[in-house]
Amino acid sequence: MNKKTDKLTSPEISNLWTHYIRETMGICVINYMLKITQDPEIIKVFQNARKLGQSHLNKLKELFNKEDFPLPKGFNEEDVNLKAPPLFTELFCLNYIHTMSMYAAQSYSLAFTLSIRQDIRDFYYQCNINTMNLYNESLAILDKKDLLVKPPMYSTPDKIKFITRIDYATDLFGIKRAMNSLECGNIYFNLEKSAMTKGLLIAFKQVCKDKEVNKFLEKCIQAANKHMSNFSNLLLTEDLHLPSTYDSEITNSNVSPFSEKLMLFHAGFLFAAAISYYGTAVIYSMRADIVTFCEKAILDDMLVYGSFGKLLIKKNWMEQPPNADDRKNIK
Repeated sequence: MNKKTDKLTSPEISNLWTHYIRETMGICVINYMLKITQDPEIIKVFQNARKLGQSHLNKLKELFNKEDFPLPKGFNEEDVNLKAPPLFTELFCLNYIHTMSMYAAQSYSLAFTLSIRQDIRDFYYQCNINTMNLYNESLAILDKKDLLVKPPMYSTPDKIKFITRIDYATDLFGIKRAMNSLECGNIYFNLEKSAMTKGLLIAFKQVCKDKEVNKFLEKCIQAANKHMSNFSNLLLTEDLHLPSTYDSEITNSNVSPFSEKLMLFHAGFLFAAAISYYGTAVIYSMRADIVTFCEKAILDDMLVYGSFGKLLIKKNWMEQPPNADDRKNIK
């Protein structure tokens, strides 16, 4: 590959830049949760997660230095207080690392498919393998400790069927058919993520001292409550069980383990991811009311995410992403 084609493409630059910041944030959270965990099996999961995160970060630094690309500031030891008392139970911590491995797997997979250069593809290929191993490890511990709540079970069909009526999708005369497995699976999946997000937001709001960030976190919690109520009712109406919630897994500590900047960034990241997941649910849903709920959730989360960006800028916490060359000003 010659020098002309060996330059980083715009998707490669943006993904490397974004993942560097997210890795630094993740390591801060992992270091704190590792500090407050006593269960040997959970400790091992977090030790492996920290090792993987640090290896990813080291490779990212190597790639940035190779390209004479300035390292983003991201997050560091100033953004985490390892002396803070436990804000989360060990159950919350284990579910947190399991949930974050899901987010990471999707993000790394997308980055892999958007990469051209061999070394970048190799990096994201390895990140995917590492993250899937972490997912398997955390899932195995949840299952071993009888903490794994499985999604609703559907009977295996006995024959192939085709949709022959338009009201399968349009809910004519207000009569709703039972949810199919695609719709149920996406609703349950999004509820799982929302439950973890809400628990984390409650914890952040409990220890956050900045009034503006606290107000934003309250807005996030209200949005999460609204969406969880809507989607929970869809499952309960059909006598399907709900995933676990984590509100009770937050301790009464009022000492923040994290900087306001980290808590704000983490909340924004989760809402950005939720928009993507609700978009997937829209694509796989055919029942009109489910599509409507997903579209409303996307709109709500986009409004929240918009205020997130404005607050980051106001606080001078938003790093500017790499820009395209301004051809009009090049002389």
